Amino acid sequence: MRIGLIVGPWFTVPPERYGGTERVVDALARALSDAGHDVLLAAASDSSCPVPQIDGLGRSRPAELGETLSELSHIVRAYRGMGGVDIIHDHTLAGPLYAHRPPDIPVVTTIHNQLTAQSVELYRAMAQDTAIVSISHNQRSIVPGLKISAVIHHGLDLSTVSVGRGDGGYACFVGRMCPDKGPMEAVKAARQAGIPLRIAAKMHAKDEVRYFKDVVQPALGPDEEFVGELSDPEKYQLMGGAVALINPIQWPEPFGLVMIEALATGTPVVATPMGAAPEIVRHGKTGFLGELGQLGGFVNGAAGLDRGECRRAVEEYFSAERMAVDHLDLYSQVIEQFPDKGVPGSAYVHENQRQGP
Repeated sequence: MRIGLIVGPWFTVPPERYGGTERVVDALARALSDAGHDVLLAAASDSSCPVPQIDGLGRSRPAELGETLSELSHIVRAYRGMGGVDIIHDHTLAGPLYAHRPPDIPVVTTIHNQLTAQSVELYRAMAQDTAIVSISHNQRSIVPGLKISAVIHHGLDLSTVSVGRGDGGYACFVGRMCPDKGPMEAVKAARQAGIPLRIAAKMHAKDEVRYFKDVVQPALGPDEEFVGELSDPEKYQLMGGAVALINPIQWPEPFGLVMIEALATGTPVVATPMGAAPEIVRHGKTGFLGELGQLGGFVNGAAGLDRGECRRAVEEYFSAERMAVDHLDLYSQVIEQFPDKGVPGSAYVHENQRQGP
């Protein structure tokens, strides 16, 4: 199969540090290529993903994150270079609505972000001729009437992640520096557990810097350490040494890649049961799910969980290979139905789809 992948212009694939979508697309591109398929990637030109890339798209520009013209100009050039593929998997929001995309190539898109009233309106419009992938059952349930062709959980390239010993004597928080991610709640849980906390967080935007300086930094004590934003190897080392990842999310996060990253290092996850967390964490097996007041006790309990079972859960349910297989099944279904057999992928249900591990 000849597969075109499109991702936004702001971060490289894979990202040097922050960039969840770009990290997922990198894992998918590599797994599809390893499975023998031809992958063509439309991404920032300084991307290092080892598949053929469309020329002339320009270097990554994180300072322009979210700017409409930046995304649209990138999309026009990306679709212009996609001739000859069998299917296009567009990971941008605006791309599937581009009126001049190749009419003879079916398109799949993935909902990577939180569904809002405005984005739901856009997805309803594109559902007429685009197969839509949801990244969790929770995300799919938010808008029951929206046509979703498949629920496909994210996957991780496990060849880059080693299992840690969890003997560092600390818990960790890894995420973005904002209230929704719950860094202050992680501090409270670690203090309740009586264990040091190491905080790794992306902090580029003005509101992130302001939240850290005004709220988080003044509250940090001698047992809490802010280690900044880490590269993947640094992040996996931090996670692997932790007793637990504390992930007290305060919003219905559509997936939560950080949780499967921690589990891949063998580290249990202690989280609030919001969004897709119940689809990722097996309570009492690979971590614990509970209300904020319970998390401290769960952090202590995480030390007794089997780190090997945490890793096995990712190998079975959240590997890049599994993600690629599920996407290939959808791609085949979409191509078979295209162009005049109804909404692409509308009848697709993967026989191995599960609610979670």
